Amino acid sequence: MGMPVASQIVVVPIERVRAAAERARPHVQRTLLLPLDERIHLKLECLQPTGSFKVRGFFARALQLSDEERARGLLTVSAGNAAAACSYVAHQLGLRCRVVMYEEAPELKKDNVRRWGAVPIFLSHDAVHRWLQERGWESEPETFIHPFADPEVMAGHGGAGLELIEQLPRLERVVVPVGGGGLIGGIASAVKAIRPSVRVVGVQSSGYPSMTQSLAAGRPLDLEPKTIADGTTAPVDETNLRLLAEVVDEWITVPEERLKPKIGELAARAKVVAEGAGVLGYAALEQLEAGPQTAVVVSGGNLAPALLAECLAS
Repeated sequence: MGMPVASQIVVVPIERVRAAAERARPHVQRTLLLPLDERIHLKLECLQPTGSFKVRGFFARALQLSDEERARGLLTVSAGNAAAACSYVAHQLGLRCRVVMYEEAPELKKDNVRRWGAVPIFLSHDAVHRWLQERGWESEPETFIHPFADPEVMAGHGGAGLELIEQLPRLERVVVPVGGGGLIGGIASAVKAIRPSVRVVGVQSSGYPSMTQSLAAGRPLDLEPKTIADGTTAPVDETNLRLLAEVVDEWITVPEERLKPKIGELAARAKVVAEGAGVLGYAALEQLEAGPQTAVVVSGGNLAPALLAECLAS
């Protein structure tokens, strides 16, 4: 079975991205673009509140809800960073919040949820995927915000792409870690609407190449994650798969064994702490052609201190 034809692809319109980014703007950081050299620049989404890009989309969506929807409280499902973002947004807006999380999520990410007063619901990796596939949120009382397939969440993440165009007017290539596809979908929609010539590169680990294998198969596949890039271990959504087939120009699969050394290297070289998912773009540089003006998105920095110490020593 092949991928659906391009006419079925719905890229997030630039007007929607701009509106979502404007809603979220008072609550999120315009993150630093840190030059590594003359041609490589790091977009530090790890410096957002809660330590990842996820707050962009969750604020964009939550601020659009009706009073009745907000009064019900918020619900999401997450490997960790979306859970923390939803919890933080709910706390800032004075709302109740519950989050469905992988029971094997890092303790640091579980603590980030509790810090903002949300109630975590722990399920196995397979049970979380079943809950999503079976639309388990429909039987829950809260207002559900999908962590990566909600168009408004994706539009909010596109705010990072708008910033990139302003911060690096000569941008030629953007390199983005990929889990469920919400971040790269939003950034690509924004960047390509303004400058279609920019190449968008998606990056996954060989320990969880869900999108690349699903694209090759022409349908969503459910893989077993074997990676420290836990932030990328979302299931594959069919709508996002179609979108990414349209807007991502190149895919890089980073060998899983490169992630720990690259976390240590990035911390030593740029003084930037990235988690496994967050370092994927930086790790991909050694597999990419040198030359173009490149922005690398460091999507998150929620790394356990013990793992950081191990990476620095590797």
